[in-house]
Amino acid sequence: MTMKDLARKVALGSGVLQLAARLRSPSVAILMYHSVMEQPQEHEAFLGGIVHSRSVFRGHMELLARKYYLVSLDQILRLVRGETELPRRAVAVTFDDGYTDNYEIATPILQQTGVPATFYATVGCIERRTLPWPSHLRFFFRKANRPRWTDSSGKIWPLSNHEDRENAFLRSCDEYCHLPGSMHESYIAALSAALEVQMPAGSGRLMMNYDQMGTLVQQGHIIGSHTMTHPNMAYLNAEDARREFFESKSLLEKALRAPVVHFSYPCPALTPHWSEQTLDASRQAGYETAVTTDPGLVRKGDDLLKLKRVRPSKTVEGLRWNLESAFAGREV
Repeated sequence: MTMKDLARKVALGSGVLQLAARLRSPSVAILMYHSVMEQPQEHEAFLGGIVHSRSVFRGHMELLARKYYLVSLDQILRLVRGETELPRRAVAVTFDDGYTDNYEIATPILQQTGVPATFYATVGCIERRTLPWPSHLRFFFRKANRPRWTDSSGKIWPLSNHEDRENAFLRSCDEYCHLPGSMHESYIAALSAALEVQMPAGSGRLMMNYDQMGTLVQQGHIIGSHTMTHPNMAYLNAEDARREFFESKSLLEKALRAPVVHFSYPCPALTPHWSEQTLDASRQAGYETAVTTDPGLVRKGDDLLKLKRVRPSKTVEGLRWNLESAFAGREV
Protein backbone atom coordinates (compact mmCIF):
# COMPACT_ATOMS: atom_id res chain seq x y z
CA MET A 1 0.00 0.00 0.00
CA THR A 2 1.40 3.40 -0.97
CA MET A 3 1.46 6.39 1.38
CA LYS A 4 -1.27 7.96 -0.75
CA ASP A 5 -3.47 4.89 -0.38
CA LEU A 6 -2.82 4.80 3.36
CA ALA A 7 -3.74 8.48 3.73
CA ARG A 8 -6.99 7.90 1.83
CA LYS A 9 -7.84 4.88 3.97
CA VAL A 10 -7.29 6.89 7.15
CA ALA A 11 -9.39 9.77 5.83
CA LEU A 12 -12.24 7.44 4.85
CA GLY A 13 -12.11 5.62 8.17
CA SER A 14 -12.03 8.80 10.25
CA GLY A 15 -15.38 10.05 8.97
CA VAL A 16 -13.96 13.50 8.26
CA LEU A 17 -15.14 13.44 4.64
CA GLN A 18 -18.63 12.36 5.65
CA LEU A 19 -18.76 15.17 8.21
CA ALA A 20 -17.70 17.70 5.58
CA ALA A 21 -20.40 16.35 3.26
CA ARG A 22 -23.10 16.87 5.90
CA LEU A 23 -22.16 20.54 6.09
CA ARG A 24 -22.87 20.99 2.38
CA SER A 25 -26.16 21.10 0.53
CA PRO A 26 -27.50 17.75 -0.76
CA SER A 27 -26.16 16.72 -4.15
CA VAL A 28 -26.10 13.86 -6.66
CA ALA A 29 -23.05 12.16 -8.18
CA ILE A 30 -23.63 10.92 -11.73
CA LEU A 31 -21.06 8.22 -12.47
CA MET A 32 -19.77 7.85 -16.03
CA TYR A 33 -18.97 4.36 -17.33
CA HIS A 34 -18.39 3.07 -20.85
CA SER A 35 -17.59 -0.63 -21.13
CA VAL A 36 -17.48 -3.66 -18.80
CA MET A 37 -15.65 -6.82 -19.91
CA GLU A 38 -14.39 -10.07 -18.44
CA GLN A 39 -10.92 -9.43 -19.87
CA PRO A 40 -10.55 -5.67 -20.61
CA GLN A 41 -7.18 -6.11 -22.30
CA GLU A 42 -8.75 -8.17 -25.10
CA HIS A 43 -10.24 -5.05 -26.69
CA GLU A 44 -7.76 -2.46 -25.43
CA ALA A 45 -6.68 -1.68 -29.00
CA PHE A 46 -10.24 -0.53 -29.74
CA LEU A 47 -11.40 0.96 -26.45
CA GLY A 48 -8.24 2.03 -24.62
CA GLY A 49 -8.73 2.70 -20.93
CA ILE A 50 -12.51 3.11 -20.86
CA VAL A 51 -13.14 -0.56 -19.96
CA HIS A 52 -13.83 -1.83 -16.42
CA SER A 53 -13.40 -5.48 -15.55
CA ARG A 54 -16.48 -7.46 -14.53
CA SER A 55 -15.08 -8.08 -11.03
CA VAL A 56 -14.31 -4.41 -10.37
CA PHE A 57 -17.66 -3.29 -11.76
CA ARG A 58 -19.48 -5.77 -9.52
CA GLY A 59 -17.55 -4.40 -6.55
CA HIS A 60 -18.55 -0.87 -7.55
CA MET A 61 -22.25 -1.73 -7.77
CA GLU A 62 -22.20 -3.66 -4.48
CA LEU A 63 -20.58 -0.64 -2.82
CA LEU A 64 -23.24 1.69 -4.24
CA ALA A 65 -26.06 -0.61 -3.09
CA ARG A 66 -24.62 -0.72 0.47
CA LYS A 67 -23.46 2.83 1.04
CA TYR A 68 -25.37 5.24 -1.19
CA TYR A 69 -28.87 6.30 -2.23
CA LEU A 70 -29.43 5.20 -5.82
CA VAL A 71 -31.39 7.40 -8.22
CA SER A 72 -32.23 7.41 -11.93
CA LEU A 73 -31.93 10.25 -14.45
CA ASP A 74 -35.73 10.65 -14.31
CA GLN A 75 -35.46 11.17 -10.55
CA ILE A 76 -32.60 13.63 -10.98
CA LEU A 77 -34.80 15.60 -13.37
CA ARG A 78 -37.42 16.01 -10.65
CA LEU A 79 -34.85 16.62 -7.92
CA VAL A 80 -33.10 19.44 -9.78
CA ARG A 81 -36.44 21.05 -10.63
CA GLY A 82 -37.30 21.04 -6.93
CA GLU A 83 -40.31 18.79 -7.44
CA THR A 84 -39.09 16.37 -4.75
CA GLU A 85 -36.57 16.41 -1.91
CA LEU A 86 -32.94 15.74 -2.75
CA PRO A 87 -31.50 12.88 -0.65
CA ARG A 88 -27.95 13.02 0.61
CA ARG A 89 -25.28 10.77 -0.89
CA ALA A 90 -27.37 10.14 -3.99
CA VAL A 91 -25.68 8.42 -6.94
CA ALA A 92 -26.76 7.69 -10.52
CA VAL A 93 -25.04 5.32 -12.96
CA THR A 94 -24.63 6.11 -16.65
CA PHE A 95 -22.95 4.44 -19.64
CA ASP A 96 -21.77 6.20 -22.79
CA ASP A 97 -21.53 4.85 -26.36
CA GLY A 98 -23.79 1.77 -26.26
CA TYR A 99 -21.51 -1.28 -26.16
CA THR A 100 -22.91 -4.81 -26.23
CA ASP A 101 -21.13 -5.63 -22.97
CA ASN A 102 -23.38 -3.10 -21.24
CA TYR A 103 -26.24 -5.50 -21.96
CA GLU A 104 -24.44 -8.82 -21.64
CA ILE A 105 -22.13 -8.19 -18.66
CA ALA A 106 -23.03 -4.99 -16.82
CA THR A 107 -26.83 -5.31 -16.81
CA PRO A 108 -27.02 -8.67 -14.98
CA ILE A 109 -24.90 -7.12 -12.22
CA LEU A 110 -27.14 -4.04 -12.15
CA GLN A 111 -30.21 -6.27 -11.85
CA GLN A 112 -28.66 -8.35 -9.05
CA THR A 113 -27.64 -5.29 -7.03
CA GLY A 114 -30.78 -3.23 -7.73
CA VAL A 115 -28.92 -0.38 -9.43
CA PRO A 116 -30.82 1.61 -12.10
CA ALA A 117 -28.78 2.92 -15.04
CA THR A 118 -28.99 5.13 -18.10
CA PHE A 119 -27.41 3.95 -21.36
CA TYR A 120 -26.56 6.63 -23.95
CA ALA A 121 -26.43 5.19 -27.47
CA THR A 122 -24.34 6.44 -30.38
CA VAL A 123 -27.21 5.89 -32.78
CA GLY A 124 -25.33 5.93 -36.09
CA CYS A 125 -23.03 3.21 -34.75
CA ILE A 126 -26.03 1.14 -33.64
CA GLU A 127 -27.62 1.53 -37.08
CA ARG A 128 -24.45 0.75 -39.06
CA ARG A 129 -23.01 -1.86 -36.68
CA THR A 130 -19.71 -0.06 -36.32
CA LEU A 131 -17.64 1.28 -33.43
CA PRO A 132 -17.48 5.05 -32.77
CA TRP A 133 -14.76 6.77 -34.78
CA PRO A 134 -12.26 7.18 -31.88
CA SER A 135 -12.06 3.37 -31.76
CA HIS A 136 -11.15 3.29 -35.46
CA LEU A 137 -8.40 5.86 -35.03
CA ARG A 138 -7.08 4.24 -31.86
CA PHE A 139 -6.93 0.82 -33.54
CA PHE A 140 -5.20 2.22 -36.63
CA PHE A 141 -2.40 3.75 -34.57
CA ARG A 142 -2.06 0.83 -32.15
CA LYS A 143 -1.73 -1.62 -35.06
CA ALA A 144 -0.06 0.63 -37.67
CA ASN A 145 2.26 -1.10 -40.11
CA ARG A 146 4.12 2.10 -40.95
CA PRO A 147 6.99 3.64 -38.92
CA ARG A 148 5.63 7.18 -39.14
CA TRP A 149 2.55 9.26 -39.96
CA THR A 150 2.30 12.70 -41.57
CA ASP A 151 -0.56 14.89 -40.34
CA SER A 152 -2.51 17.44 -42.38
CA SER A 153 -0.01 20.20 -41.56
CA GLY A 154 2.92 18.16 -42.87
CA LYS A 155 4.32 17.31 -39.43
CA ILE A 156 5.80 13.82 -39.21
CA TRP A 157 4.87 11.70 -36.18
CA PRO A 158 7.08 8.67 -35.36
CA LEU A 159 5.25 5.46 -34.45
CA SER A 160 8.14 3.54 -32.91
CA ASN A 161 6.66 2.96 -29.43
CA HIS A 162 3.39 3.14 -27.47
CA GLU A 163 3.90 6.76 -26.39
CA ASP A 164 4.61 7.86 -29.98
CA ARG A 165 1.51 6.07 -31.23
CA GLU A 166 -0.66 7.56 -28.50
CA ASN A 167 0.54 11.09 -29.27
CA ALA A 168 -0.16 10.59 -32.97
CA PHE A 169 -3.60 9.17 -32.16
CA LEU A 170 -4.48 12.24 -30.08
CA ARG A 171 -3.30 14.55 -32.87
CA SER A 172 -5.45 12.61 -35.33
CA CYS A 173 -8.49 12.97 -33.04
CA ASP A 174 -7.98 16.74 -32.98
CA GLU A 175 -7.84 16.78 -36.77
CA TYR A 176 -10.99 14.72 -37.07
CA CYS A 177 -12.98 17.01 -34.75
CA HIS A 178 -12.21 20.01 -36.97
CA LEU A 179 -13.56 18.33 -40.11
CA PRO A 180 -17.08 18.80 -41.51
CA GLY A 181 -19.23 15.69 -41.36
CA SER A 182 -19.00 15.19 -45.13
CA MET A 183 -15.26 14.44 -44.79
CA HIS A 184 -15.37 11.98 -41.89
CA GLU A 185 -15.55 8.75 -43.89
CA SER A 186 -12.86 9.85 -46.34
CA TYR A 187 -10.54 10.81 -43.44
CA ILE A 188 -10.88 7.37 -41.85
CA ALA A 189 -10.35 5.66 -45.22
CA ALA A 190 -7.25 7.75 -45.93
CA LEU A 191 -5.81 7.09 -42.47
CA SER A 192 -6.41 3.36 -42.85
CA ALA A 193 -4.53 3.40 -46.16
CA ALA A 194 -1.69 5.58 -44.85
CA LEU A 195 -1.06 3.31 -41.86
CA GLU A 196 -1.72 0.11 -43.82
CA VAL A 197 -4.22 -1.31 -41.34
CA GLN A 198 -7.93 -2.10 -41.46
CA MET A 199 -10.58 -2.63 -38.82
CA PRO A 200 -11.20 -6.35 -38.22
CA ALA A 201 -14.40 -7.82 -39.62
CA GLY A 202 -17.05 -8.14 -36.95
CA SER A 203 -15.79 -5.37 -34.68
CA GLY A 204 -19.24 -3.78 -34.96
CA ARG A 205 -20.63 -6.62 -32.86
CA LEU A 206 -19.21 -4.74 -29.88
CA MET A 207 -22.20 -2.35 -30.22
CA MET A 208 -25.68 -3.07 -28.83
CA ASN A 209 -28.71 -3.49 -31.06
CA TYR A 210 -32.22 -2.10 -30.68
CA ASP A 211 -33.65 -5.35 -29.32
CA GLN A 212 -31.15 -5.32 -26.49
CA MET A 213 -31.90 -1.68 -25.72
CA GLY A 214 -35.61 -2.47 -25.71
CA THR A 215 -34.98 -5.17 -23.11
CA LEU A 216 -33.08 -2.68 -20.95
CA VAL A 217 -36.09 -0.36 -21.02
CA GLN A 218 -38.38 -3.24 -20.05
CA GLN A 219 -36.08 -3.93 -17.10
CA GLY A 220 -36.55 -0.37 -15.85
CA HIS A 221 -33.40 1.24 -17.22
CA ILE A 222 -33.25 4.38 -19.40
CA ILE A 223 -31.98 4.79 -22.95
CA GLY A 224 -30.69 8.21 -23.98
CA SER A 225 -28.97 9.68 -27.02
CA HIS A 226 -25.21 10.05 -27.41
CA THR A 227 -25.60 11.69 -30.87
CA MET A 228 -25.50 10.04 -34.29
CA THR A 229 -21.74 10.03 -34.93
CA HIS A 230 -20.00 10.84 -31.60
CA PRO A 231 -18.67 14.29 -32.58
CA ASN A 232 -17.47 17.13 -30.39
CA MET A 233 -20.74 19.08 -30.55
CA ALA A 234 -19.09 22.43 -29.82
CA TYR A 235 -17.14 22.23 -33.10
CA LEU A 236 -20.11 21.53 -35.39
CA ASN A 237 -21.98 24.08 -37.46
CA ALA A 238 -25.61 24.69 -36.51
CA GLU A 239 -27.04 22.39 -39.18
CA ASP A 240 -24.83 19.41 -38.29
CA ALA A 241 -25.44 19.91 -34.57
CA ARG A 242 -29.19 19.97 -35.15
CA ARG A 243 -28.97 16.69 -37.06
CA GLU A 244 -27.00 15.03 -34.27
CA PHE A 245 -29.62 16.06 -31.70
CA PHE A 246 -32.79 15.52 -33.68
CA GLU A 247 -32.02 12.48 -35.83
CA SER A 248 -30.56 10.41 -32.99
CA LYS A 249 -33.61 11.18 -30.84
CA SER A 250 -36.05 10.38 -33.65
CA LEU A 251 -34.45 7.04 -34.52
CA LEU A 252 -34.29 5.93 -30.91
CA GLU A 253 -37.91 6.86 -30.29
CA LYS A 254 -39.02 5.02 -33.40
CA ALA A 255 -37.07 1.88 -32.47
CA LEU A 256 -38.00 1.88 -28.77
CA ARG A 257 -41.53 3.27 -29.18
CA ALA A 258 -40.96 5.55 -26.22
CA PRO A 259 -39.91 9.17 -25.61
CA VAL A 260 -36.16 9.82 -25.42
CA VAL A 261 -35.50 12.88 -23.26
CA HIS A 262 -31.96 12.30 -21.96
CA PHE A 263 -28.76 13.18 -23.81
CA SER A 264 -25.02 12.76 -23.23
CA TYR A 265 -22.37 15.00 -24.79
CA PRO A 266 -19.45 13.08 -26.33
CA CYS A 267 -16.01 14.36 -25.40
CA PRO A 268 -13.79 12.63 -27.98
CA ALA A 269 -11.14 15.36 -28.34
CA LEU A 270 -10.66 19.10 -27.90
CA THR A 271 -12.36 21.40 -25.41
CA PRO A 272 -15.00 22.55 -24.79
CA HIS A 273 -17.42 19.77 -25.75
CA TRP A 274 -20.60 21.84 -25.36
CA SER A 275 -21.54 25.50 -25.80
CA GLU A 276 -24.43 27.87 -25.20
CA GLN A 277 -25.49 27.21 -28.79
CA THR A 278 -25.61 23.45 -28.23
CA LEU A 279 -27.61 23.95 -25.03
CA ASP A 280 -30.22 25.87 -27.04
CA ALA A 281 -30.23 23.20 -29.75
CA SER A 282 -30.67 20.38 -27.24
CA ARG A 283 -33.60 22.24 -25.70
CA GLN A 284 -35.20 22.74 -29.11
CA ALA A 285 -34.81 19.02 -29.83
CA GLY A 286 -36.84 18.22 -26.73
CA TYR A 287 -34.20 16.89 -24.37
CA GLU A 288 -34.91 17.43 -20.68
CA THR A 289 -31.45 16.53 -19.36
CA ALA A 290 -27.96 16.45 -20.86
CA VAL A 291 -24.85 15.17 -19.10
CA THR A 292 -21.33 16.39 -19.83
CA THR A 293 -17.90 15.06 -18.88
CA ASP A 294 -17.21 18.16 -16.76
CA PRO A 295 -16.31 16.99 -13.23
CA GLY A 296 -18.59 17.73 -10.30
CA LEU A 297 -21.90 17.05 -8.59
CA VAL A 298 -25.49 17.96 -9.42
CA ARG A 299 -27.54 20.19 -7.14
CA LYS A 300 -31.03 21.62 -7.01
CA GLY A 301 -31.39 24.50 -9.46
CA ASP A 302 -28.54 23.39 -11.78
CA ASP A 303 -28.94 23.72 -15.53
CA LEU A 304 -30.39 20.35 -16.52
CA LEU A 305 -28.78 20.57 -19.96
CA LYS A 306 -25.18 20.67 -18.68
CA LEU A 307 -25.07 18.27 -15.76
CA LYS A 308 -21.66 17.32 -14.39
CA ARG A 309 -20.42 13.78 -13.74
CA VAL A 310 -17.90 11.89 -11.61
CA ARG A 311 -15.35 9.41 -12.98
CA PRO A 312 -15.59 6.06 -11.18
CA SER A 313 -11.93 4.89 -10.82
CA LYS A 314 -10.64 1.39 -11.57
CA THR A 315 -10.82 0.06 -7.99
CA VAL A 316 -13.59 -0.22 -5.41
CA GLU A 317 -11.71 1.87 -2.84
CA GLY A 318 -10.93 4.38 -5.56
CA LEU A 319 -14.61 4.77 -6.34
CA ARG A 320 -15.43 5.24 -2.68
CA TRP A 321 -12.69 7.86 -2.39
CA ASN A 322 -13.92 9.72 -5.47
CA LEU A 323 -17.51 9.78 -4.22
CA GLU A 324 -16.73 10.76 -0.63
CA SER A 325 -14.30 13.43 -1.82
CA ALA A 326 -16.87 14.84 -4.24
CA PHE A 327 -19.61 14.96 -1.60
CA ALA A 328 -17.14 16.67 0.77
CA GLY A 329 -16.49 19.39 -1.79
CA ARG A 330 -13.25 18.19 -3.39
CA GLU A 331 -13.15 18.16 -7.20
CA VAL A 332 -12.48 14.70 -8.67
